[in-house]
Amino acid sequence: MRKHPYSHLIDTLKDGSIKFFNPHKINDPRYDKLPLSIRILLESAIRNCDGFYTKQEDVQNILDWQQQQNKAEVPFSPARVLLQDFTGIPAMVDLAAMRDALAKHGVDPGLVNPKCPTDLIVDHLLQIDYSKCVSVLTGRPPSRGSSQCGGQRGACRKSACSDPAASAGRPSSSVQQIENTPLLCPFHLKPVSETETAVKNQEMELIRNKERLQFFKWCSKAFKNVNVVPPDVGAVHQVNLEYLSRVVQVNDGFIYPDSVVGTDSHTTMINGLGILGWGVGGIESEAVMLGQPVSLTLPEVVGCKLVGSINPLTTSIDIVLGIKKHLRQASITGKFLEFFGPGVSQLSVPDRTTIANMCPEYSAIVSFFPVDQVTLEHFKKTRDQENLEMLESYMKAVKLFQMTLSQVIEIDLSSMVPYVSGPKRPSDRVEVSSMKEDFQSCLNEKVGFKGFHIAKEKQETRVPFLHSGQEYQLAHGSVVIAAVISCTNNCNPSVMLTAGLLAKKAVEAGLVVKPYIRTSLAPGSGMVTHYLNASGVLPYFSQLGFEVIGYGCATCVGNTAPLPEAVVDAIEQGDLVACGILSGNRHFEGRLCDCVRANYLASPPLVVAYAIAGTVGIDFEKEPLGETPEGKQVYLRDVWPSREEVQQTEEDTVISSIFKDLRGRMEKGNVFWNSVECPDGVVFPWDHKSTYIRSPSFFSKLVKVPAPQSIENAHALLFLGDEVTTDHISPAGSIARVSAAAKYLLSKRLTPREFNSYGARRGNDAVMTRGTFASIKLQNRFIGKPGPKTLHIPSGQTMDVFEAADRYQRDGVPLIILAGKHYGSGNSRDWVAKGPYLLGVRAVIAESFEKLHKSQLVGMGIMPLQFQSGQSADSLELSGKERFSISLPDSLGLRPRLTVKTSQGKSFTVTALFDTETDVIFFQHGGLLRYVARTLL
Repeated sequence: MRKHPYSHLIDTLKDGSIKFFNPHKINDPRYDKLPLSIRILLESAIRNCDGFYTKQEDVQNILDWQQQQNKAEVPFSPARVLLQDFTGIPAMVDLAAMRDALAKHGVDPGLVNPKCPTDLIVDHLLQIDYSKCVSVLTGRPPSRGSSQCGGQRGACRKSACSDPAASAGRPSSSVQQIENTPLLCPFHLKPVSETETAVKNQEMELIRNKERLQFFKWCSKAFKNVNVVPPDVGAVHQVNLEYLSRVVQVNDGFIYPDSVVGTDSHTTMINGLGILGWGVGGIESEAVMLGQPVSLTLPEVVGCKLVGSINPLTTSIDIVLGIKKHLRQASITGKFLEFFGPGVSQLSVPDRTTIANMCPEYSAIVSFFPVDQVTLEHFKKTRDQENLEMLESYMKAVKLFQMTLSQVIEIDLSSMVPYVSGPKRPSDRVEVSSMKEDFQSCLNEKVGFKGFHIAKEKQETRVPFLHSGQEYQLAHGSVVIAAVISCTNNCNPSVMLTAGLLAKKAVEAGLVVKPYIRTSLAPGSGMVTHYLNASGVLPYFSQLGFEVIGYGCATCVGNTAPLPEAVVDAIEQGDLVACGILSGNRHFEGRLCDCVRANYLASPPLVVAYAIAGTVGIDFEKEPLGETPEGKQVYLRDVWPSREEVQQTEEDTVISSIFKDLRGRMEKGNVFWNSVECPDGVVFPWDHKSTYIRSPSFFSKLVKVPAPQSIENAHALLFLGDEVTTDHISPAGSIARVSAAAKYLLSKRLTPREFNSYGARRGNDAVMTRGTFASIKLQNRFIGKPGPKTLHIPSGQTMDVFEAADRYQRDGVPLIILAGKHYGSGNSRDWVAKGPYLLGVRAVIAESFEKLHKSQLVGMGIMPLQFQSGQSADSLELSGKERFSISLPDSLGLRPRLTVKTSQGKSFTVTALFDTETDVIFFQHGGLLRYVARTLL
């Protein structure tokens, strides 16, 4: 066996039973000058140095960080991979399909296993079937002229309806009414007790997604190094923090820093615990699972010094938004960020994770909080004393308590004030004190990221409507959706307790939330419910309509319960800019509901406050939230809990017992999961009738390595502008009845109520390909208005994007996409590359790309081509209707310049964004998956 080149650095802890690679023993003065995050990269390179993926020159480049930053490309092998079911199911489907490919070539399919420990978390797909006064058929958005009763009392107008349980293939169970608080199905007036809402929603999810769960369970048995976290435990960010995080890992007698790459946008929040980690696409995660390191340019490390004292009324969300504002102006794109200074000690671990979570919003790779005494105190609640002693001994031995930085940014925490973000982008921050004026300006502004262009004479429009026999009015700015959802805010006990205590004080003062507002509370895990209940605030949430509807992404990913039909009618009648307010970190226009144009991100207590007010057009300082039954006006300051009150409640309720409870549920699972049956065998027995799980066609023609082919006479499938996000590209949310995916499912004899969502059907490439570019907000310049349509240029016909692509492929016509700036920004999703690949897209020509998305395109064999500086489709006078030819040289280097010729005689130069040798290799093999399969062959 080859001797490890750094075996002389091996040191021991305790009685010598635990070993570790000690980079400090290199005795190089450069080590003491490395930032802590870079030291973690160095340790990983030393420990994994095999002369192939990781070489000694990589170790030296990291050690020489001060000279090599922004120059050297280095590998990083994380300790573990984190998948949520949205991206986890296609990843596991790909591995299962890879096993098929190997078996067909006479190779042992059992060779395909994740080499890196992989956690797959199932709870990420919650849909709201049951809410406080309504039960809906999931997967069926409200439509004009529908016969939904919208939760109103009275006779149901739909004679042929059935409740969700019945549509899922089982008889509906009788549900006892408790304390006269029934939930009413819009198709049956069947009471569902409020206390059983979460149970009913979870039960529906388990039944609806049984086929997917069977596949996941097969994966947990068939693949080595795969840990499936059972349903009804919690979503990625919550479980990641509460259970999977270790700060240090111990494996095969060696201790080393915990680190992670994950396919969820919240992966970066782990940096708040001193654990290095960031988000990657599904393709990159699959590579890591199969033993390949992540490749990254050795980054600069910017220090963020926190000073000053936190204002008692300022929540961690306000601090996040305040820090984000400073950092967005600091040009830290593609850099690591490390926090230090006296202000850091004022931040609890949940505060830190909330801040770290948002680093993609200011374009940093990670926002790293080194381990300190606050971190160790936090782990006393969740780890045994022996582990803590070993953790502390190791961290000090390898000097992970010091730092050296490239530059320093100072931020004064006392300058932070409460903010919200919106109405369409997270980057548009609005001081709460200026919210009323800002919304008014949005009504006046022309249609854009901050404007709705409502005529002056229509800005005072008020539309009366009836709901549950009582008359209400809607106006511009009326809140119709208020959601405390399964997102990073819910991981922070102080913020959630602030919201709960505010709800308690509001209820005690006699304040209410109007019943037509679609309110919901979807915590990240049962631990949130546990401490909300233990602190006594959960009943007050429920009294205001914020009952726990389940655990997983709901409103955040567009799975919002339909609004009452009367509300939809009123909004449309008055052409109103109705509002949604949510405690998430994504709120692009149309994401929550088609008829809700203005969506604001806010902290959980502000979500509750705006729900009580019923409008975003309120000045909390000057105007009351409402009145008591006696007519006394109640202001926000009257019900806002003090920081001391919140901290005391947190100390009393967020204790080690909740983590022990979680550990028990993680390890024991639940009755449904434990009873799920799954097939046996090394190769998955695909069911060709399945509409959930299907073997994709990524692994054909594996024997011979194909040479990249030049693109001849391609048509543009789409002609897009700036800020095309992954929301526009990758399928998400419900499946529209008139979409290409719906036509496919109808052809499989499914009814609309059985469509489920794109998230649930991520393991079916036929559905996901048809859902690619199916966003109602897609701005395709060929069409001139938002929608999932494009122009089939040869025929001049307008059709669904999939139908046009399918016609091009049948005619043997290659495809490209034209785009503007920041193509592919937003959440990391593997289908943003897989979908275009299966549509036949060979290249994307854009003014600029989101770095992660660029890597995803390369990973699927699609060329990311960038216009030269100062050039664009408009400056080159391209109509998009030309035919495009792109010649490739015999050998590709890094960032080659290629010539694009059009059928109109024009030529222009683009740069192929191959930044590393690995990029070139992946592209030459037609993508990373085919490269990995060929190496196994």
